[in-house]
Amino acid sequence: MFFILSKVLVVFIFPLTWAFGLLVYAAFTKRQKRKQALLIVAITLLYFFSNRFTADTMARIWDVAPYQPSAKTYSCVVLLGGFVSEDESGQGYFNWAADRYTQATKLLANHTASHLLFSGGSSDIYPDGFSEAAFVKAELKKQNFADSLILLDGKARNTAENAIFAKQLLKQANLQPPYLMVTSAFHMRRAMLIFKKAGINVVPYTSNNMAPIRHIYLKDFLPDVDAINQWNIYIKEMVGYIVACLS
Repeated sequence: MFFILSKVLVVFIFPLTWAFGLLVYAAFTKRQKRKQALLIVAITLLYFFSNRFTADTMARIWDVAPYQPSAKTYSCVVLLGGFVSEDESGQGYFNWAADRYTQATKLLANHTASHLLFSGGSSDIYPDGFSEAAFVKAELKKQNFADSLILLDGKARNTAENAIFAKQLLKQANLQPPYLMVTSAFHMRRAMLIFKKAGINVVPYTSNNMAPIRHIYLKDFLPDVDAINQWNIYIKEMVGYIVACLS
């Protein structure tokens, strides 16, 4: 039930939903001062969450910094799902978060980690049989990674289940901690908390770093739809982090 509610209600935490609600209220209220106040708040919200400066500042504050592991070899790199999508024909493809896969397979290929554990099934409320794990298994086979080096979990629907099923697989394989964990930089803070609560000793290895290291330009203060999308990601992560803290 919690999983379904998290999928259905997530839209209500996004800035566009807030602004839209305020604009609708402003359209129907008969009190002029209240209408003006609602319009000002809605416009302010839209501007704040639609410019790259605020979005990138949030990324620099929230993202876990990239980590370069020492010369030691880790028993396993734990790769979290979320980088595979399904097209209309039911075929999988790498989406915008594919750097997770790239970084994890590099760690396996250069022997920084001796095994790779992938955790990810389907995050759809009504799954149709598609599983990230099956897609990842096929891709790993294309890269000629031996089956004996790969552990796959195709049941996890969210980060909490990633931790539960990953712990079971690591124990069955008798792989000793600490483990490297690969996920997007924006997701790492919440993932680390959840895995720590599950009693899994992981070292963060980030990918998809959104915090740019560059000069600030005038265009960064202009409305940008990508900034809104980026803010949606971080707001969802912050809410998820709070829920994880309280659970």
